[in-house]
Amino acid sequence: MADQTKLTMGRRGFLGAAGSLAAIPLVEASYSPAAAQTAEASSPIGRRKLGSLEVSSIGIGVQNMSRTYQTTIPTRSEMHAIIRTAHDRGVTFYDAAEAYGPHEVERILGEGIEPFRNNVVITSKFGWNIDLETGKRMPGLNSRPEHIKLAVEGMLKRLRTDRIDLLYQHRVDPAVPIEEVAGAVKELKAQGKVLHWGLSEMGLQTVRRAHAELPLTAIQSEYSMLWRGPEEAVLPLCEELGIGFVPWSPLGVGFLTGAIDERTRFAEGDIRGIEGRFSPDNLPNNLALVALVKTWAERKGATPGQVALAWLMAQKPWIVPIPGSTQMPHMLENVGAATISFSSDEIAELNKAVAAIQIKGARLPDQVLVYSGVEAPPRT
Repeated sequence: MADQTKLTMGRRGFLGAAGSLAAIPLVEASYSPAAAQTAEASSPIGRRKLGSLEVSSIGIGVQNMSRTYQTTIPTRSEMHAIIRTAHDRGVTFYDAAEAYGPHEVERILGEGIEPFRNNVVITSKFGWNIDLETGKRMPGLNSRPEHIKLAVEGMLKRLRTDRIDLLYQHRVDPAVPIEEVAGAVKELKAQGKVLHWGLSEMGLQTVRRAHAELPLTAIQSEYSMLWRGPEEAVLPLCEELGIGFVPWSPLGVGFLTGAIDERTRFAEGDIRGIEGRFSPDNLPNNLALVALVKTWAERKGATPGQVALAWLMAQKPWIVPIPGSTQMPHMLENVGAATISFSSDEIAELNKAVAAIQIKGARLPDQVLVYSGVEAPPRT
């Protein structure tokens, strides 16, 4: 593949003009908490509720701030600037996990939010089998209660905080009853170290059992125009139980921004290179969705990515997407999606058009997908 056809994630021209970025400081010393509070108060981004937890209507995922899809390492000060500028623009919801890095992304987020920690909601996740000291990823999962408690202690240190606002089980451990997991989180809540909890990519019965043991605040799973699986059963269950929903990969891993075309091939280490939906055989079919989003972007005077995010927010008032970015213009564009709205007729028209496009190819490699939809074992 020619170099110019490799995906480099320079995916959008939005805010590319130098004038749009001239006022954005890229050095940490220029950050002003007072100015940030003023900016946040006047932000159009709005607020939403995940259960009883209030957050900004759009969050920011920091998963790749220790490395990117191109397997390069972003500049730490630039990641701090993105985190802090997001806060200036009204973002109060930041999503991390011990597995991201591992550990390093929590450190970056902790450093970035330190000036305004008490004004934001931060999340992290446990559940993968990660060495508590070294961060080395080991095979399988680990949600044993004692391990969860130790994992949270490490999170608190790396995030430079005394509590995790929203703690998720990253994947269901098939060896540990969810009631035992809930019991560990309940103890952490009693100590003030965790305020809310949630599950990610879990089985439906596990949600019911977990919620009965300790009410859940949010469910996190992949959801976008590209992958609409949660619509079948997860979203109705969230609505029934009063649980918020946080879509990860709300931009379809960059696909819905128009960054990918039929000639795109992926760098070594980029998981999209082994996802069936992005294979050379399936891309031509799936690009019909991108064409649809681009048409709507023209109608709404927005970018394709903004339409994709606004579409998600239009589905339910308790859905809060968490697009990630390691580039300032992309983060600013994502936040701008909060200003895009659809009339009832428009969203009905768009929903019908999205549903008519049949996406080909699996959303994840089999070795990753096997961890989704897992039910916890029964309590003995």
